[in-house]
Amino acid sequence: MSKRYFGTDGIRGQVGSGIITPDFILKLGWSVGTVLKRSDPNDEHTVIIGKDTRISGYLFESALEAGLSSAGVHVRLLGPMPTPAIAYLTRAFRADIGIVISASHNPYYDNGIKFFSRAGLKIDDAMELAIEAMMDEPLKMVDSAYLGKAVRIDDAPGRYIEFCKSTFPNSLSLSKLKMVLDCANGATYHIAPHVFEELGAELNIINNYPDGFNINEDCGSTRPERLCKLVVAEGADLGIAFDGDGDRLIMVDHLGHIVDGDSLLYIIAKHAHEQNQLQGGVVGTEMTNLGVEHAFQQAGIPFIRAKVGDRHVMSMLKEQGWLIGGEGSGHLICLDATSTGDGIVAALKILAVICENNKTLHELQQALLKLPQTLLNIKVSEPKVVLQNLAFQTAIKQTEQSLGANGRLLVRASGTEALIRIMIEGHDAALNQRLAENLAAVIQ
Repeated sequence: MSKRYFGTDGIRGQVGSGIITPDFILKLGWSVGTVLKRSDPNDEHTVIIGKDTRISGYLFESALEAGLSSAGVHVRLLGPMPTPAIAYLTRAFRADIGIVISASHNPYYDNGIKFFSRAGLKIDDAMELAIEAMMDEPLKMVDSAYLGKAVRIDDAPGRYIEFCKSTFPNSLSLSKLKMVLDCANGATYHIAPHVFEELGAELNIINNYPDGFNINEDCGSTRPERLCKLVVAEGADLGIAFDGDGDRLIMVDHLGHIVDGDSLLYIIAKHAHEQNQLQGGVVGTEMTNLGVEHAFQQAGIPFIRAKVGDRHVMSMLKEQGWLIGGEGSGHLICLDATSTGDGIVAALKILAVICENNKTLHELQQALLKLPQTLLNIKVSEPKVVLQNLAFQTAIKQTEQSLGANGRLLVRASGTEALIRIMIEGHDAALNQRLAENLAAVIQ
């Protein structure tokens, strides 16, 4: 069955339009609670709710709380917390479901809802379909004697900080590293600085003063330009950037060069392989640079590609029984440490490799020779309509013919925004750019 509301990463859209409205979110909370109650009517159920720092989070937190309570489900409110923190705390609190109010790397005027299961994993298709089906039923409150209670958990940040630190080897310290940390004015603003400082790092922290509107604004993992300049100006060893909800990681080496998710995935997996700790192989996506695939082949590391999206990467990891996967955007999954993509945990993995090998971030990726890639995002009102357009399909075939066997083309609709994403990869960077711009012109 096709889904009406859920996309590749929960439910997302612009606040006040479409379905991202208070009445829809209240009904969504009731639907989630009712699905839980009907699955086991005799049990008490608890849901935890966290959010990032965008202004609409207050509104939707209240709406979800009211909906869940009206279904007879108890609520624990965590306040601003990274998405992976909700995955961890759902397990720690033995909650039935964890809910994150966030639109990840999107601007403040977007928002969304993500769900984690009791195991700290994204909920499955069956659960999403059950929730959508419940949205069609009339909202019926439980008797007032059975309404759910809401409690605010004040020590949630401390619990997650200690968890993150526990993933870094006790034998190592960050005391010799000077780092610039970009919190994207998002959910890591009061978490990440404590983690790295308590492990000994010298920090220059930027974009850690969220005001409800500046989340992801010219900062964080999607806009690391300022971070690159600061790392060089400060003479820092490296820079770390998260996105608004803390599940993406991009780093910067001491020369001011961006080290993207593909390179970070290579560093983590290669080190695990050298330590005989890599269980099986590595999962990337259709977007993973071909140079990464070649580097894994040379190292004797199995590599397969999933569809774009951390949900698909996770599914393939589970299918293969492997531990490490990720995307160039910075979604990195390390199942030996946690149950979902976690920017802070992934950063600690990289820092541990740096400390153990006494090498710079720049040196660790020297063996990785990536092919030039051109990435374009084209705003459209109806991505699916564009993809089905005959003129555009013809242009795609012509582009593939121009690339021949020496390049790759991937055109897809974004799963989180109204965009057509174009990726062209090949040895000739100028040709890549020209072909991508030609496709963009056809769209426009």
